[in-house]
Amino acid sequence: MTAVADARVSPRTRGSARDLAGTGTLLRLALRRDRIMMPVWVLCLGLTASSTVGRLKSAYDTPARRANLVHDMNGNGSTRALFGAAFDDSLGALTVWRVGAFLTVFAAIMSLLIVIRHTREEEETGRQEALSAGMVGRRAGLTSALLAVGIANGAVTLLIAGGLAGQGGTGALALGLAVGLSGMAFGGLAAVAAQLTENARLARGLSSAAVGVAFVLRMAGDAAEDGTKGSGHVLVWLSPLGWAEYARPYGGERWWPLLLIAVLAAASISLAYSLAGRRDVGASFYASRPGPPAAGPLLNGVYGLGWRLQRGALLGWAAGFVFAGAIFGSISDGADDFLGDSNQTRDIIQRMGGAQGLNDAFLAAMVGVLGTILTVYTASSVLRLRSEETDQRAEPLLSNAVGRLRWAGSHLVIAYLGPAVILAIGGLALGLGYGVAAGDLADQLGRCMGAALAQLPALWVLTSVTLFLVGVLPKYSAAAWAFVGWVVALGWMGPALELSDSVMNTSPFSHLPKLPGDEVTAAPFLWLLLLSVVLAAGGLVGLRRRDIGG
Repeated sequence: MTAVADARVSPRTRGSARDLAGTGTLLRLALRRDRIMMPVWVLCLGLTASSTVGRLKSAYDTPARRANLVHDMNGNGSTRALFGAAFDDSLGALTVWRVGAFLTVFAAIMSLLIVIRHTREEEETGRQEALSAGMVGRRAGLTSALLAVGIANGAVTLLIAGGLAGQGGTGALALGLAVGLSGMAFGGLAAVAAQLTENARLARGLSSAAVGVAFVLRMAGDAAEDGTKGSGHVLVWLSPLGWAEYARPYGGERWWPLLLIAVLAAASISLAYSLAGRRDVGASFYASRPGPPAAGPLLNGVYGLGWRLQRGALLGWAAGFVFAGAIFGSISDGADDFLGDSNQTRDIIQRMGGAQGLNDAFLAAMVGVLGTILTVYTASSVLRLRSEETDQRAEPLLSNAVGRLRWAGSHLVIAYLGPAVILAIGGLALGLGYGVAAGDLADQLGRCMGAALAQLPALWVLTSVTLFLVGVLPKYSAAAWAFVGWVVALGWMGPALELSDSVMNTSPFSHLPKLPGDEVTAAPFLWLLLLSVVLAAGGLVGLRRRDIGG
């Protein structure tokens, strides 16, 4: 009977079953490996909305105050760019306005990190090839990663919907689905990137760039047009994050934009499955080309090699900051004119950008956004040291006349100086965009570039924290990403959630003046620089004394 049953199964069905063999085991392994990271992400995202309701209820305790807030927010392009449009003055709608855009972004980041960790990173380290030698199908790794990210986004959806159910079940469900589906859509795009690229670092970079472009498009579109009127701006419709916004939770829900997100998720996942079946384990569709037979002058020595390994990320981030800086600058002009004497709006902007004029406060808020985003680059640049070590590419270098500190320095030069270059370029683009809009180009270029470069000490602290982990606690070096996530979350959502100073001060960025416009003193810069030097020295001492690969 078994032979007869097997004969009735088509070859295609048997092939599909073989491709998925071992999925359950890999899923359990993925969930065990992420047993700390994933619950932290889920709880932070899922409980943010419900905690925001109580803060808004105490701050805007009457319908009149909420109506005034909505009027002020929707009348200003700068605040629309930050938070999006407010579609109603209920507590539920204000919660969506305050944290909805950030929840979708962080759900996307969570999803891409999970997918790439359990797909391309597994192949890059060779673990997937070892597993594939057993009873594991060729699509099992991809399937288990997508199931893991589906579980995470499903839990986020349920927590958001349950936490806001008291404000209205329909709106709560719409927001939960908007956040969860956005996470799945970008998780699918990350799965595609994992098939196309040959290393996890590049896959994360491409996926993060997709999130960044979607966020900037949403910001630019909301700044240009009030989405509560008409059909919305075309730039917002070009962004999957804009589709989540235009689902309008608690503002006359529209379900068909959520269908667009679901279609994007399904299409990207289907494409990833198709690509996964057409390549070998460990291979990619866009592999590195063979180099020239002789090295050029820029590859002369270990520092040339470090530049070759790091230059792609540096140039990509610089290009992204030119685009983002120009967009942010062009939407920063006119905050004072739009808002006048609105104390409610002024309070929100000043918590993010300082107590100076609203134009400068908004510029400072945008500079802070750029600085916190750049923490991703600084951490990944230092972690390249660890990946070179674990992939056994460091030992051949160190077995020759190359010392450990010199090898580390070839990467750390880029890790410490690269952010300065990127911030300078982004600051110039910000000043150019704002200067053209405000008709004061000559003055604003220097102010904005100086404000951007003032973020360097905070970035160097995070760079040194990552170096300390790589040098002293190499097995836990990935914990640097937890610090990055914490800093980014505080920078973007801390002011909106009105977190206490004791919590906000755990981020090095909170100790810097809000430039341009704020008073500058040397003390915070010196203390951050000192902390950075101490941590970096500790990391280098640890790297020099421990075993390579240990």
